[in-house]
Amino acid sequence: MKIIIAPDKFRGSLTGIEFCWVVKEAIWEVLPDVEIIEAPVADGGDGTLAALETQVPHGKKTIVVNDPLFRKIQASYLYNEDYKIAFVEMAEASGLRLLAKEDQNCMNTTTYGTGELITAAMDAGAERIILGIGGSATNDCGMGMAAALGYQFLDADGKEVKPIGKNLSLVKEIRTENVDPRIMQIDFEVACDVINPLYGEEGAAYIYGPQKGASEKEIAFLDQGLQDFSKLLIKVFNQDIHDIYGTGAAGGMGAGAIYFLNGELKSGIELIKKMIQFDKRIAGADWLITGEGKLDFQTLLGKAVKGVVEAAQLQNIPVAAFCGRITLPQDALSTMGIRYSSSVMLEAMNLEDAMENGRVYLSKMAKDFALRLQEDM
Repeated sequence: MKIIIAPDKFRGSLTGIEFCWVVKEAIWEVLPDVEIIEAPVADGGDGTLAALETQVPHGKKTIVVNDPLFRKIQASYLYNEDYKIAFVEMAEASGLRLLAKEDQNCMNTTTYGTGELITAAMDAGAERIILGIGGSATNDCGMGMAAALGYQFLDADGKEVKPIGKNLSLVKEIRTENVDPRIMQIDFEVACDVINPLYGEEGAAYIYGPQKGASEKEIAFLDQGLQDFSKLLIKVFNQDIHDIYGTGAAGGMGAGAIYFLNGELKSGIELIKKMIQFDKRIAGADWLITGEGKLDFQTLLGKAVKGVVEAAQLQNIPVAAFCGRITLPQDALSTMGIRYSSSVMLEAMNLEDAMENGRVYLSKMAKDFALRLQEDM
């Protein structure tokens, strides 16, 4: 029997790789002769770098960059010298996980460090850069990233504007003469896992601002900033992209990547699957096990698990899902192609218990599944 383990992370509890280790050991306790292949996945957001690191040829490079509050930190990116391809994860430099709870407020944060990672990848010789956006602490529409690449943002008095979320409306002029010319020679593919527009009720500020520390009043202010900044971007670049799915991703980084990098937004999970040759690796499997922290309606919009299940369906491989919480009804799971499912919250006393003991509960789920397989053999 051949089993593929292909999870996303349990945010705040387990990485995708740790999920693989726990499930593999639990299954082997019951079925020691089963062939198990680990293939952790991600959709471009936080944790993508870790998932790719174990599965694609690369040289991991670490540099000093600015974090979302302009503090110096170390951040990494992956680079394949043979193919001149770099993978940059936005969350490495501009992620919410880098900030203490009391420091989280996307009014004050920047994507400047992401621009520094992109510069480093270009310096290394990259001709193609895959930019994973997600897990960000920001709402600056990529202004910080662009500033690190030579774009200048000036106010009404011709003074440079600090590239943070609350200053979007202050920008009255964008200067491009000092932009790094290599940008236009590089193929930027942007791994994006959401479909939100840049602004409005379903836009970056209103949907994601609350989880990034913004108050109700600040969210309205940020949304207005995105609208004002968008008008200027349309004027400068002669392109209106508001209706493109995903422009509101990562605090407007989706839009920023299109305007400032000439990048193309793509399904994050589909990009990652292609990079790790996922379809080839799962061929001939008897079961595929996947999972994520929360399996809900957002999963259906293009999250990693949905991409994994779709790949399995194409090869008629049954899927088991082990998750932190599952809020989808059973008929929706069946329609997705998930034949077996279980969740930590079915066993845990509360959310705190689930987060602290996720490894224990996951091991029990995997062992129960293996026992069921044993009965069917």
